Amino acid sequence: MKNIANLIPGGLPLPVKKKLLVYLFTFVSENKQNKFRGVLSGRTRYITVVLEDIFQPHNASAVLRSCDCFGIQDVHIIENRYRYEINPDVELGSAKWLTLHKYRSSAHNTFSCLTSLKQKGYGIVATSPHQREFIPATLPLDQKFALLFGTEKEGLTEEALRLAEKFIKIPMFGFTESLNISVSAAILFYSLTNRLYHSDLPWRLTEEEQIDIQLGWAVETVKKPEPLINDFLRKQ
Repeated sequence: MKNIANLIPGGLPLPVKKKLLVYLFTFVSENKQNKFRGVLSGRTRYITVVLEDIFQPHNASAVLRSCDCFGIQDVHIIENRYRYEINPDVELGSAKWLTLHKYRSSAHNTFSCLTSLKQKGYGIVATSPHQREFIPATLPLDQKFALLFGTEKEGLTEEALRLAEKFIKIPMFGFTESLNISVSAAILFYSLTNRLYHSDLPWRLTEEEQIDIQLGWAVETVKKPEPLINDFLRKQ
């Protein structure tokens, strides 16, 4: 999703954002608006995803596609050694409906990302075939959490593992030790969101989160949104 902070100033009161959304929706078909609302009803930030140095475009893009399919809105992308490349033939436009957060500006991007998530109340759950703490059916869901995935060859860094609070693995019974990262992600997303959506936990988005996300989707949909937004804000 485009960085709407470049188009819409931060700190706008919720009533103003609601009015802006109504205004932008006049340039969006009714069918598209209904699609937005339907998808939004299944979106969550209770689960978020962290990708540390995922460098293969096919895998990176497949994870984004799975996030969109299973209703996970936010993806945090750590770029220590590798830039995160998206393959449009695999992600099929899913990236523009997600909120992507990139960490690439310091020598300690993993630390910055994970400590920031902890400060926001997220538990850090590392995926690792070598740890035996939890499987998808047993991971506690009593706290919102970030699922942390590492590189295809090397897995998570020592720093990421040190900062993790829980570990999860997918039980396997063959000779091969692990699944492809995109396959692992899809299995975990399906299992954990299915458990979450059938629980009484507060997984749904707040009203303001829904408005903010819909504003981002409207910006993605409307042709040349910048002059429209500027005109609206001048009148306010």
